[in-house]
Amino acid sequence: MTLVGKAIGWIALYLLVAVAPLALALLGDRPPGRDVVVEVSVALGFVGLALMGLQFVLVARFEAVAAPFGEDSIVQYHRQMGYVALALILAHPALLFLSDIDMWQLLNPVTAPWRARFAVTSVVLLLVLIATSAWRKQLRLRYEIWQVSHGVLSVAVIGLALAHIQLVGYYVNQPWKQVVWVLMSAAFLGLLGWVRLVRPLFRLRTPWIVDEVRAERGNSWTVRLRPEGHDGIRFQPGQFGWVILGHGPFAATQHPFSFSSSAEGDDGSVEMTIKAAGDFTSSVGDIPVGTRAFLDGPHGVFTPDRNEGPGFVLIAGGVGITPLMSIVRTMADRGDRRPVLLVYGSPTLEDATFLEELAELETRLDLRVVHVLSSPDDDWEGERGYVDGDLLRRHLPPRHRYQQYFACGPAPMLDVVEEILAEELHVPADKIHTERFVFV
Repeated sequence: MTLVGKAIGWIALYLLVAVAPLALALLGDRPPGRDVVVEVSVALGFVGLALMGLQFVLVARFEAVAAPFGEDSIVQYHRQMGYVALALILAHPALLFLSDIDMWQLLNPVTAPWRARFAVTSVVLLLVLIATSAWRKQLRLRYEIWQVSHGVLSVAVIGLALAHIQLVGYYVNQPWKQVVWVLMSAAFLGLLGWVRLVRPLFRLRTPWIVDEVRAERGNSWTVRLRPEGHDGIRFQPGQFGWVILGHGPFAATQHPFSFSSSAEGDDGSVEMTIKAAGDFTSSVGDIPVGTRAFLDGPHGVFTPDRNEGPGFVLIAGGVGITPLMSIVRTMADRGDRRPVLLVYGSPTLEDATFLEELAELETRLDLRVVHVLSSPDDDWEGERGYVDGDLLRRHLPPRHRYQQYFACGPAPMLDVVEEILAEELHVPADKIHTERFVFV
């Protein structure tokens, strides 16, 4: 089956699961004399809950699910659907309150029945979950703390919502519905167990060791991981992995980083280049050699191996050079002579990670590197400012619409690049690949 066919299949299954609880509720006998507004409220609540449950599937890192879309796209979709689910779930009590003023009494935690307490608590925790994700940086919430709290809050929101539905009982009061509801709840628990227990157990058999930590330009560090007692992994240039350093595979906190090494390495080792930007990354340079690590990967479809073309245009901003470095290193090891244009944005030339190696690779590949500096020295004679349409037009090769484009960097830069490529340069959408790497 083609990737398009797989994508259609997964989307159809997603929609089916999203409306399944609603169909379950509508089948069979329903409470008599219920106002239409109440029924609409119930419908929105069921769909909202289903979407919340599906959020776990979206971030469970199933390769078969991610393959047609890319892990990055799925994570961005996960974020947007969180807002959709929140809107549907908030609409559920809002419509109830509009239909019957007495419903407001259910907000009193002292006198309200337990079914209402569970519902209110679930909604409050959902609001906290969304707020801490949307405003994590403004709240100065460390990534590690956010990751743990996000998982705990998600489980609590779903668990309390399921308890609320069970206690209300109107729509799941028939034996066959009880069986289906139990099976659906078991599927949720099974998914949680797979992510938190089964997969970490598999990773116990494939530990890694920090073999080297070396400083790079741009306040970055390259961490080299060597497989311990196994052959390592095979990845495609441009892919990434989730890494746990100094803790066991059951650790709640994991960090995603792109591979910067060549995919043609013969000893199974991998390298990740990490910019010291705060939280965990600020201490990467202090990681002792010999530290045990665990790696979940490879992930992602941001790779020329899955998007073949006559040539490539690579656009990097800051540490976004990392996956693109893996691409050009791999091409050099493979003897790939297809033309490559690399446009690399940095504040200054001193901040350009891999500066010297990129110059050396220009002698081994059909590679041209264009450095774009936003704060250059006065004697800089190259490109200044930021990546824009005029800059790309000056450097793009003839027949540029046939090239494959890979862009990685800060989200604002990628927004501009996507607009320029699609609207100004008329590059077909299937030739534009971006990696936003925003998992919060």
